[in-house]
Amino acid sequence: MRSSRVFMAGQIHIEEAPLALDETALKAKLELDGCGAVVSFLGITRGREGEADVLRLEFDAWQEQLTPVLHQLAEQAISQFGVLAVAMAHRTGAVGPQEPIVAIHVGSPHRKEAFLACEWLIDELKKQAPLWKKEVTTLGETWKAGLG
Repeated sequence: MRSSRVFMAGQIHIEEAPLALDETALKAKLELDGCGAVVSFLGITRGREGEADVLRLEFDAWQEQLTPVLHQLAEQAISQFGVLAVAMAHRTGAVGPQEPIVAIHVGSPHRKEAFLACEWLIDELKKQAPLWKKEVTTLGETWKAGLG
């Protein structure tokens, strides 16, 4: 599902699975008029966890609620930090080592607000997005506690 919406002075783009391996396509959708900074976060699957090799992460989502939650977070970031544009995408299903899981791009007039908003967005996404993660390693499978 793809969604795009203008909010106040900002622009929001949300994409669900599958996240393109080239996440720059998502960033390219941002309208950057008035921006002096773009801060990006790309989360990828680690290849090791403790003593085990990670084979994959498996993400399950409440699909009907994922986009609305991401939109709400983007709207909050625009309002709270004064940024102008937010684009986010999160994979679902199996994600192998070094593959992208989540991409967040924030366009802002100034870098400080862009960094703060991007950090806040990934932290809140992990707390609020209806996503659940199972880690599959050479030592077995483990559901990780909490959302995200």
